[in-house]
Amino acid sequence: MRRLPVYFLLDTSGSMYGEPIQALNNALSGMFSALRSDAQALDSLWVSLITFDRTVNEICPLTELALFQLPEIYCPQSGPTHTGMALELLYDKVKSELILGSENQKGDWKPLLFIFTDGKPNDIQKYREMIPKIKAVNFGAIICCAAGHMADDSILKELTNDVVHLDSADSHTLKQFFKWVSDTIEQGNKSQGTGEKVALPPPPSEVHLVI
Repeated sequence: MRRLPVYFLLDTSGSMYGEPIQALNNALSGMFSALRSDAQALDSLWVSLITFDRTVNEICPLTELALFQLPEIYCPQSGPTHTGMALELLYDKVKSELILGSENQKGDWKPLLFIFTDGKPNDIQKYREMIPKIKAVNFGAIICCAAGHMADDSILKELTNDVVHLDSADSHTLKQFFKWVSDTIEQGNKSQGTGEKVALPPPPSEVHLVI
């Protein structure tokens, strides 16, 4: 079975401390429960989680969904948002983990990338250095989520056209967002092999597409 790798970059900087990080944990748990109930996702999905604040950590290496266990995600009480460093680690991981097709084997499906942040990169130079490299990976979709009034849609737009904005990072909003992410992944799974870009499903009212 060909793999569909899905990478999550999750902002755990100081502004996520308290209710937002708890809401993020709960919303992720709900999303993975929904994905496990989809037989096709269970067959093909592989998941990686990378968190970023002042440091960048791969808290779950690329793992098949059937064996995936969601770790508790923590964040410091204060600290910067090193989105550029996160993209650098992601790039290295994708380059080493992605199975390319050859005459003897079918490679992985185009990977999907979801980035969640409630701020803007403190390492903006590194972030901009990484943009052309990430674009060259040929992801099936790159979807960025800017949560709350501190997040900067325009900086995320430099990386991808698919940017959504949430008014807040409260429990209800994040639950709705990650339910939509689950629907997007299932949509991406079904469109693999068609050669078409992943079509985003209609978002719920809490998720605003940034045009």
